[in-house]
This record gives sequence, C-alpha cells and structure tokens, in this order.
Amino acid sequence: MYAITIPEPGGPEALVWAEVPDPVPGEGEVLVDVVASAVNRADLLQRQGFYNPPPGASPYPGLECSGRIAALGPGVSGWAVGDEVCALLAGGGYAERVAVPVGQVLPVPDGVDLVTAAGLPEVAATVWSNVFMVAHLRQGERLLVHGGSSGIGTLAIQLAKAAGAHVTVTAGSKEKLERCAELGADILVNYREQDFVDSGPYDVILDIVGAKYLERNVDALAVNGRLAIIGLQGGVKAELNLGTLLGKRAAITATSLRARPASEKGAIIAAVREHVWPLVAAGRVRPVVDRTVPMRDAAEGHRILEESGHIGKVLLTR
Repeated sequence: MYAITIPEPGGPEALVWAEVPDPVPGEGEVLVDVVASAVNRADLLQRQGFYNPPPGASPYPGLECSGRIAALGPGVSGWAVGDEVCALLAGGGYAERVAVPVGQVLPVPDGVDLVTAAGLPEVAATVWSNVFMVAHLRQGERLLVHGGSSGIGTLAIQLAKAAGAHVTVTAGSKEKLERCAELGADILVNYREQDFVDSGPYDVILDIVGAKYLERNVDALAVNGRLAIIGLQGGVKAELNLGTLLGKRAAITATSLRARPASEKGAIIAAVREHVWPLVAAGRVRPVVDRTVPMRDAAEGHRILEESGHIGKVLLTR
C-alpha cells in the first residue's frame, strides 16, 4: 500500500507519498480501507519532529479516517467486512489502509457522506471528552471557545448550543466570526481588536492557545469555572497567580487523546456514539468542511492549516 511518510522532519515538503508494508489487524482490531482522513494540528507537530506517535502506533500521520472495513482481526464482533465507518486513530490515517482498535470505530452517522465523516472522530472525541465529560458544561452555563472557526471550534459551538449553553467565540477575522454566528455563537470576539476577558465571566473555557492565554483565561473564569486546555499554539510555559484561581475555586485541566490507552479512548468513543451521533443524525450538529485535498498532496493540506485561513476541517481524500 501507499502512505504519507516523514523521512526527515521539516516543512510540508517533508511529507512523502511512498510504498510501505500493509498493516495487519491484531487481536481486537479491524482493518479499514481508507477513503479520507483529515489534517489536525498534531499532524503538523509530528511532521516537524515534535510529536512522535505513542509506542506501537502507526508511524504515519493521521489521527482520524473514514472508509470501509476490509478485514476483522481475532476477537472482533459486531462489525462486518464492507461496513462504512469512521475511526479515531493514534496514527496512520494518511494511508490507503489502517488497523484500528475496534473500540475506536464508529458507524458513519446518518445524513453524513463517507468522505465528510473523516472529519468527525477527532473533533467529536476532543470536544465531548473535554467540554462535557471533564468540564461538565451544563444547560444555561457560559462557554468560551478559542479558535471558534477551527474544526474543534465549529463542533464545540454546535454541541454547546444543543446542550442549552451560551457560547462566546474568539477568531481573527470578520468572515470567521460570521461563520461562527451562523453555527449559533452568541458573542463574537475578534481577538485582534478586543479582549475576551471583557465579555466574561465564563463557566467553561475550551483553550487551544496555552501559555499565552493562561493568565487571562483564569481572569475570565467565573466562580467555580473550569478551564480545559487542549492545545499549545501560544507556548508551553506561563506564570499564574494561584490566588486568583483559589479565589474563584476554579479548576484547570489539560488533556490529549493520542497517547491515552485504548480503554480510555473506547469509553470516549462510546460516549460520542451515544450523545453526539444522534444530534448529527437529526441535523442539529453538522461537520464543517473547508475543503478537500488529494491525500498524496497532503503537503498542501498542511500549508492550508499553517496559514490559518480555513474554516472547519481540511480533509484528505484517496
């Protein structure tokens, strides 16, 4: 088979479409013929040499995919060869085939085509696990989403509105903010012109920025607020006045999906199937796709993400 490889870390040109050995599904795994994958920020970090796959994972980038089941490994039940699926991966989505633990496989939601489904598993698992399973966003509470026009942001807006929450987003352009409003965002903050702290306080903040926003995020939290950090685009080190945190009885969590054991990922995927998939099937939540790029041209997909001109997901198609 062919896959996107990274012979040496570097810029987008470091991605090479090359022939590699076929994966073999192990105990409790299924083999998926990949139809599409998606570009995530973690893929850019892996390409640059900063985010290696966990032990035992595929060495190729790609943290989600859609396709058809080609084979079942030992001990797998409930699925059949030919089933159309999407899946959360620890790696290997930028390839013609990938082996996936069965607990990380999802049916394609009703009303979503097979290609578009490739952009759902990573964002759905990230948003549901952080905003709802960890931060426990409730009806009537206020959520702040940084990067509201991103793949994560566009889904977070919709899921929060479906839960009856009030949503504020940050983005860097009028066009991006307008798209967020179309998805249901209540307050729009252009971070180039406004301070998001001024529109607070917020019960939950979903943050992709990290160090650069840490102090202001805590300032913006309500009493008993919860800050969920899922990205480090603004750096990894910052100082924090713990007195402010204590005074608000607030909580900070930081999570990632890729290195979690399969059992934890399986629990998140099960929750996504139970809570998110019915909303997608009902049309209350929809994946937002900016564009598709041929998988062999994955370098172009990486350039698009690095330029941050996209809204929603950038997909790679076979």
